[in-house]
Amino acid sequence: MESPISYFSALHDPRIDRTKAHLLEDIIFIAIASVLCGAETWNEMEDFGKSKQAWLRTILKLPSGIPSHDTFNRVFSLLDHKELGEKFVQWTSSVSRLTEGEVIGIDGKTIRGSRKNGNKSIVHMVSAWAGVNNIVLGQFKVDDKSNEITAIPELLKLLVLKGCIVTIDAMGCQKDIVDAIIRQEADYILALKGNQGNLHQQTEDSFRFLQVKSVCEEIDTGHGRVERRTCSVIDDLSMVEDKSQWKNLQSLVKIESERYFKSTGTTENETRFYISSLPANASILNKSIRSHWGIENSLHWILDVAFNEDNSRKRAGYAAQNFSILNRIALNILKNEITSKLGIKGKRLKAGWDNNYLEKILKI
Repeated sequence: MESPISYFSALHDPRIDRTKAHLLEDIIFIAIASVLCGAETWNEMEDFGKSKQAWLRTILKLPSGIPSHDTFNRVFSLLDHKELGEKFVQWTSSVSRLTEGEVIGIDGKTIRGSRKNGNKSIVHMVSAWAGVNNIVLGQFKVDDKSNEITAIPELLKLLVLKGCIVTIDAMGCQKDIVDAIIRQEADYILALKGNQGNLHQQTEDSFRFLQVKSVCEEIDTGHGRVERRTCSVIDDLSMVEDKSQWKNLQSLVKIESERYFKSTGTTENETRFYISSLPANASILNKSIRSHWGIENSLHWILDVAFNEDNSRKRAGYAAQNFSILNRIALNILKNEITSKLGIKGKRLKAGWDNNYLEKILKI
């Protein structure tokens, strides 16, 4: 995987000239390297820099030594998070090789520790996850007075998704989002819930009265349970009103899950509905819908467990969203480092202990 450092070296420096004791490229490099090695706070970035100062001087200029934690805080609070996000997408675009039919899951994540005392505002990020490439493609901050519905099209504009399958939960089942996906020459699978009341009911009625075109059934075991999943697909859209407003709509999907829990002997049933621009192939649709949950297991869960992101207390300026990008840079690098069999936490520890390994994964 190509080093991200060169993509961030050209960032606009938001500081006034008299406060530029440290080079912006040095600050960015130390920040990325320290997060790779386990840093979660500005103080830990400074501690990392001081402990690695001899090694860093072989790579960086460091005209005023190691930046203080206040400097890291101030710089990342001021850096334009949109510009940093665009550079992040440019880097991920250069290192990812999206294949025809690859599932791109889009979902939101709240950084709960970013809420300020007495303030309802909290940082919420929408990310795009490519499961086959094992990489975060990009992210976009949800504006304080908005929601994911407006953030998702902005994120889609940044990405190159031709030939991919975009999956989004029910919040993203919006005509504008469908239009944005089709403009990218991609396909979509969108979950349905009450937010699309008529469409949800019409889809449910379609499965009640119309003939199913394709069916796929799978049985999975593990984690103390047995799950039977039945995917049924209809390509008869005669009961869907205003179907022309949903661009390229081709199929309606029903997923029926029956889960048997061995420990309690109880059974749980769930039925979910989706719309899609894909043909009525139950096997492909079922696999794609299952792949969507990779964004929870391979991204959000790891960010909270291995990076402790949910407990981040960064609240000044753009600090929370910018640090979240640093976390995703580190996650992309570590997930695609295949020479070590360690988990994410183990790789971070190894990078902190072994300069040669850190240089290897940073490609320097």
